[in-house]
Amino acid sequence: MTRQSHKISLPKEKWTHGLALALLLLIGGLAIAGPSGLLAWSENLQLLEQRQSHIAKLQQEHAALENQVALLNPENADADMVGERLRRDFNVVHEDELVLILDEE
Repeated sequence: MTRQSHKISLPKEKWTHGLALALLLLIGGLAIAGPSGLLAWSENLQLLEQRQSHIAKLQQEHAALENQVALLNPENADADMVGERLRRDFNVVHEDELVLILDEE
């Protein structure tokens, strides 16, 4: 006579296994389709490239503004730049001058 031991499955144990499986499936789903998952990776790279190009554009604008500030420095102002700003901002012109406004774009 051989004795066979049968493991009796308890309802509590089934719930535990089911909950663990559901949790693992949820973690796996988030790793693939979550906000920082594999599917969002290419979108994040595209956003990074867009933002880097925007930063480069802003740095160019910053350099141009820095140059203008240096030319308008009260201690060593560029006469042409000061005259240009006066004419453009305050509409200061002599009677014999002709002003042509060119589109900067």
